[in-house]
Amino acid sequence: MNAKLSPGALFEGHATRFRVWAPRSERVEVVAWGSEAPEHSFVLKRSADGTFSGSSTDFQPGDRYGYRLDGEGPYPDPASRFQPECVRGPSEIVDPSAFAWSDESWSGIARDDLILYELHVGTFSPEGTFAGVGDRLPELARLGVTAIELMPVGDFPGRWNWGYDGVSLFAPARCYGRPDDLRRLVDRAHSLGMAVLLDVVYNHFGPDGCSLMRFSPSYLSEDHRTPWGPSVNLDGTDSEMVRAFFIENALHWIREYHVDGLRLDATHAMIDESPRHFLAELSATIREQPTTRPIHLIAEDHRNLARMLHPEPDGGWGLDGLWSDDFHHQLRRLLTGDDDGVYRDFAGTTADLATTIERGWFYTGQFSIHRGKPRGSDPSGLSLRSLVFCIQNHDRIGNRAMGDRLNHRVDPATYRAASALLLLAAETPLLFMGQEWAATSPFLYFTDHEPELGRRVREGRLRDFQSYRAFQEPGAADRIPDPQAESTFLASRLDWSEIDHKPHRQTWKLYRDGIALRRSEPVFRAFDRSTFRAVAPDEDSIVMRYADGRDLVIVACRLRGSGPVIVPDSLIGEARDVGPEVLWTTEEDGYTSDPCPAEVERRADCRTVRFARPGALVLAFRSSGFGGPQITNSR
Repeated sequence: MNAKLSPGALFEGHATRFRVWAPRSERVEVVAWGSEAPEHSFVLKRSADGTFSGSSTDFQPGDRYGYRLDGEGPYPDPASRFQPECVRGPSEIVDPSAFAWSDESWSGIARDDLILYELHVGTFSPEGTFAGVGDRLPELARLGVTAIELMPVGDFPGRWNWGYDGVSLFAPARCYGRPDDLRRLVDRAHSLGMAVLLDVVYNHFGPDGCSLMRFSPSYLSEDHRTPWGPSVNLDGTDSEMVRAFFIENALHWIREYHVDGLRLDATHAMIDESPRHFLAELSATIREQPTTRPIHLIAEDHRNLARMLHPEPDGGWGLDGLWSDDFHHQLRRLLTGDDDGVYRDFAGTTADLATTIERGWFYTGQFSIHRGKPRGSDPSGLSLRSLVFCIQNHDRIGNRAMGDRLNHRVDPATYRAASALLLLAAETPLLFMGQEWAATSPFLYFTDHEPELGRRVREGRLRDFQSYRAFQEPGAADRIPDPQAESTFLASRLDWSEIDHKPHRQTWKLYRDGIALRRSEPVFRAFDRSTFRAVAPDEDSIVMRYADGRDLVIVACRLRGSGPVIVPDSLIGEARDVGPEVLWTTEEDGYTSDPCPAEVERRADCRTVRFARPGALVLAFRSSGFGGPQITNSR
C-alpha cells in the first residue's frame, strides 16, 4: 500500500495532508480544535469510495485538530497519531520524519533466534512510561532477551489499562509518553541487539471513547458476534475499507516506529468468511514492503490451526508464529492442580506434556470440554520454532482472580525446573516481565473506565469467578481486587529492587544462564524436528533429546518430588558408550543457597539421573570433543 494514501494527518514538508473515510457524510471539515476562526478550518474533497482528503499549509506539526461531519463535531481523527489530552479530545499533528533514527544498520532477529519478553509499559517500571522501559533495556540485553513484546500501546480511555480497550489505534498512549518516546525506545532496543514486537488488537474496539462509528457504522458487522458484541466487519458491505484501515495500522507501526513485528490479539475472534482471509491479505501486504529486517507476525489463537502458518499458495495465511497455550495449561495443571475453566480440558500428566512438547500443541481435533466442540489440527508440518510456549503471560496471570504468578504457587526448586523446561524446549520461549527473577508482585486486571462502565466491568469480573470452587463460599469473592481501583494498578508494578537480593538474584542468574545455553549450544541451534524427542519416563519427569548428527544433548527434568529419571539407551543411541558432560543444572550454587546436585549413574541399558528434589540436568554426549558454551554464575 502507498504511504501517501494512509489515513490521518501527515505533514509533507510544508503542508499537512488529511485523509479520512466517512462514507455517510456529505461534508467533512478539518477544524482547529478550540478555535472558531474561519481561517482555522477547511473542507476536504470527497472521493467515490467515501474518502475525504485535502492539504493545508495552515496546519503544522503540534497543531490540534478534529473533523466536523456535516456540521457535527469536532471528533478526533480515527487515525490520529497522538491524542495529547484524552481519546475524546483533539488530535495532534505529528511529523514522523522529524525523529533522528540511528538504526540504519539494524538487520533484525531471525524467527528461530527469538527469545520473547512480554511487558506492560505502565507497570514494567516505576515511571510507567516508554522512557522507563528504555532505561531498563540493558538489563534485558544482559539477560539474553532478543525481542521485547509490548502489550498494546494504542491510546485508551482513562489513566491505566491493559491496552486491549484501545480506541485510538494509531496513537501511542499519552500516559506512556509522546510518539517520539516510543521511537526512542525502539531505537534503543535495536542498538542493544533486541527486536521490538507490538501487540495489536484488530478483533474489537474498546467500549469507551471510540469515535469510529461516527465516521461509519460499517466498521462493525451484526452478521457475526464475538465476546465483545458485533464483530469487526471483515467480510460485509464496505469491508474492503475496514480491512484497509487495519492493514494501514500495521504498516504504520512498521514504517513510522520501525517495529519488527506484531502479536495479533485473539485472531479466533476475527470472523472472516470472504474468499481471502484478512490475515492472509495482511501477511502478504507486509511481505511486499521494502525492508531489510524480518517482520514477524505472531497470532494468539486458541484453535490450533496449522493452516495459519502455511504459505498462502498452499491454502494458508502466511503467518510466522502462533501462541501455543496447551504447554502452559498442561504444566499448570500438573504443578498446581488447577482444574477450573480452560484447565478442564487437560489431564496434566507428564505423558500429555511430553506429547505437547514434541508435537507443538496437544489438541489436534479432540473434543474440548471448555469450548464445547472439537479443537485443533495436525501441526506435524510446522517448525516447532514457529510455536510460542510460556509458563506465564499477561492473560494467564491477569485473568486469574488474584493475579498470582506460577512462582507464587510452587516452591523454588519446582519453579527452576519448570523454567528450565521452558527455556530448553524446542519451541520459542516467551517470558512475562518479572518472571526472570520470580517477582513477588501480582499482575492484576485493571481498568480506569467512566463510573457506569467501570461498575459493569467490576460486576462482570465477579461473575467470571462464580463457578470457581475457591470463590463459592459466602464472602470469598470479596477478596478479588477491584479492577477500577488505583491500588490494583499500582500493586501490579514490578519492584526492581528485588533483583538485587536473594533469592530473586539467583533466579535471574538461572534464567540468564539457561538462555545463554539455548543460544550458544550448537545442538540446540542446529535443531531438527526429525531428531527431537520428548518423552515421559514416569509420572513426574520429562526427558528431551536433541541431536545434530555428531553430538547429542539430553535434558532430564524432574517436575515433582524426588527420585530417579530414567534415560533409556534408545534415546542416546550410538552415544551410549560416551561419557556425558554436564552442561547445566538448576542445582548450581549460584541459583540456590542449598544446592542438591543430581547424580548420574550408568546402568546396563540406561542412564539414571537421581534428583533429590525437582530440577533439571543437561547432559552432552559428544563425538566431536566440543567443550560447549561457557556459563558462569557471575554477572
